[in-house]
Amino acid sequence: MNFLYLALMICSLSGYSQYDNDGVQDRVWSEKGHTPFSDLNSGVPVYKKTEVIYLKDGKSALKITFGEPVVIDVAEKVEKWGFFQFPDIYYDVENQIVVSWSMHNDNIASYGKGGRAYAISKDGGNTWDTTKKPGRRDGGLLLPNGDRINIHTPKALKVEDLELPEPVAESHSYYPDRGAYTYLYKVNELPEELQGVYISRRKKGEKRSTVEQSVMNDPLAVRYSREGLFPVVWWGDMHVAADESIIAGIYPGFSIEKDGSVDASGVFFYRSTDNGYSWNILSRIPYDPDPKADPNGKIRLIRGYHEPVFEILQDGSFLCIMRTADELGNTPMYVTRSTDMGKTWTEPTPFTRNGVRPRMVQLENEVIALASGRPGMQVRFSTDGKGLKWTDPFEMLPYEDDKRDVSCGYPNMLVTGENEFLLVYSDFTFQTEKDERRKAIKVRKIIVEPVK
Repeated sequence: MNFLYLALMICSLSGYSQYDNDGVQDRVWSEKGHTPFSDLNSGVPVYKKTEVIYLKDGKSALKITFGEPVVIDVAEKVEKWGFFQFPDIYYDVENQIVVSWSMHNDNIASYGKGGRAYAISKDGGNTWDTTKKPGRRDGGLLLPNGDRINIHTPKALKVEDLELPEPVAESHSYYPDRGAYTYLYKVNELPEELQGVYISRRKKGEKRSTVEQSVMNDPLAVRYSREGLFPVVWWGDMHVAADESIIAGIYPGFSIEKDGSVDASGVFFYRSTDNGYSWNILSRIPYDPDPKADPNGKIRLIRGYHEPVFEILQDGSFLCIMRTADELGNTPMYVTRSTDMGKTWTEPTPFTRNGVRPRMVQLENEVIALASGRPGMQVRFSTDGKGLKWTDPFEMLPYEDDKRDVSCGYPNMLVTGENEFLLVYSDFTFQTEKDERRKAIKVRKIIVEPVK
């Protein structure tokens, strides 16, 4: 134990921090234990390069290094919602790291039409080139047969061009400020192009991907139209299970109940045993809000659980974290686990006060990292191997209240080593050299190590 580490430990009870000779902030943080029932409070500020010793019950639990945020690109003008946000990060087939972000309106009319900007890094995320197009994506999920697949979202179709059945339900609560009703239909009664699942597949040995329409076997499934358009939305994460089947955790999840009604969105899990050519319903996590953590939860008629992140952990269990926040304000994220390969799930439990679009990875050192946003942008860690207990949130961006104008809140993550990953996120408060506030896309390396 060096002198600096010892000094930091001595000062830990006061949340002591200082800067070393390289300008790196050294901080010791004693866990406060934020809960979903508390007021919304900011977590551990790590806006610049920071090395943190995280204490749990007075003992060192984690050493975390937050790299200096790297600015990938900055908007040249004030951009409206949907532009310079919703970033993604991945490897292309040339093993370059690629970041892409939205450059279109955030609405149904934009689905399936592209409209993204790109940046490439050849040095592990330290520098970025926005002048060149990346190579092909690495192809997505690698299947046992050697194919690679991604979920594909096609262009939404105009309702006026379709012969639709009578809707089974309708609601005005999805985006009430837009004055648009949401109409819900049984999937197996829809025209053929609105059924099934769209998958982008790159077959083993081939260089290009093709889009195919796979079968979805779910007689109770429901899909929606809104604003005169009908999208085919089947969003979520896919993983290969131990038995080589493919498991997909999907939202939105609407289905016909026994009384003929349609409840607010849950999260649905599907299983494929033929490499993604057909999908069978495996289980559903119906929306069941905790009234103490979310007093307005029961009045959501459409948006319940959504934007889930789903991972298969090293012990074989399935972990799912789900967003609930909407126009009613900041609301908790929920966590649920399955120990029977997704057939059944524990009762969803709220564990944060806020958060949208969670993203999650488990590192080789067994630490689980979770990123989510609104307000601000937070990263949390779990060392229990199950994802049930989490650290206090670490704040990537400062915010003064619960306004949603410092980031879109939609991060993404890419594992780059045994104990490290890259986090990409939007910053709506970036100050240019001309002292102008503009949207920016940032990435930072985060290294996390359990203290033994």
